[in-house]
Amino acid sequence: MKRLLSLLGVAAAVFLIMLFGSSFIFHDQESAFDKKGFLQYQAVSHAMGAINGLTYTNSYEAFISSYAKGNRVFEMDMLFTSDEDPQLIGRHEWGASLSKMMGQQGELPEDRLDARFTYEEFRQAKIQGKYDALSWADAVQLLHEYPDIYIITDTKEIEPERINQMFSTIVKEADEVDPSVLSRVVPQIYNQPMLAEVKAVYDFPQIIYTLYVSKDTDAQVVKFVRENHITAVTMSDYRANRWLISALTNLGVPSYVHTIDTMEDVLKYKAMGAYGFYSDDLSESDLQTPAWKVLLGLR
Repeated sequence: MKRLLSLLGVAAAVFLIMLFGSSFIFHDQESAFDKKGFLQYQAVSHAMGAINGLTYTNSYEAFISSYAKGNRVFEMDMLFTSDEDPQLIGRHEWGASLSKMMGQQGELPEDRLDARFTYEEFRQAKIQGKYDALSWADAVQLLHEYPDIYIITDTKEIEPERINQMFSTIVKEADEVDPSVLSRVVPQIYNQPMLAEVKAVYDFPQIIYTLYVSKDTDAQVVKFVRENHITAVTMSDYRANRWLISALTNLGVPSYVHTIDTMEDVLKYKAMGAYGFYSDDLSESDLQTPAWKVLLGLR
C-alpha cells in the first residue's frame, strides 16, 4: 500500500510538472541572481570531483574527468606541507585513514602515513599508485591554461596567522604565473572574522560563506551576508532549510548545498530554493535534467 501511494505521488508530481512546468514546485530561484563569475554554473566538483569512484583526491586526473563532463567550477582542499618552506597542496586532511583511503600504503613508510607530508613525500605518494594530487602551483597553471574554470578554496587551517600565510601564498604563486587568474579564485570563509583576514591579503571579487563549522544562527548568517555583500552561501545537507535559503534568495544570494550525489536529493533541495550543488559525481548537464525525467527514472 505504501509503495502504491508513493508511486501515485510521483505520478501526480510528474503530471503537475509537465502541465505547469517545474516552477510549479520549485522556486524560480535562478532569476533572482546576477549570474556572473562562478555563479554562471550550478555544479561544483567537490575536491576536483571523483575519479573512477574515488573521492577526495584533489587530483589532476579528477580535474580532467570533471572538466570533460562539462564542469567548470572546482573546489580544492588545501593544506601546508611540513617543510621549513611549506608548500600549499591539495589535501583534505592529514592522517593514516585518508592515506589508506587514497591507497598510499605502498608509497611511504607506515609511520609517515599518519604524518604531515613533506613536499617530496606528497609528490612521491601517488594516489592508488597512479593519480597526482595537485599543488596550488599546479592549480594556478590549470587556471592559466583553462580560462573558463574557477577554483573555490577549502583552506583547512583557519587560525588567523595560517589564513594570512595561505592566502599570501595563493596570491604570490598566482602573481608569478598570471595575476589575472585571481579573478577566478573564490575563497570560502568559515566565520565572520575571516572575511577581513582574507580581504587584508587580497580583495577577491567573489566570496563564499560556508557554514559547516560556523556557529552563526540562520538570522546571523543572513545579516552578515546582507551587510558584507557575500556572493554565495554554501551549506551542508543537514544545515539546509527553506527559511534560510529563501531569506538568502530574497537578498539575491544563491545557496549551494554539499555534498550531493543523487538527482533525487538535488530535486529535494531545489524544492527548498537551492541553486547549486557541490558534488563528487554530478555534472552541470545532470543538474539541468528536467524534474519529470528524474522522477520517472529516465535520467
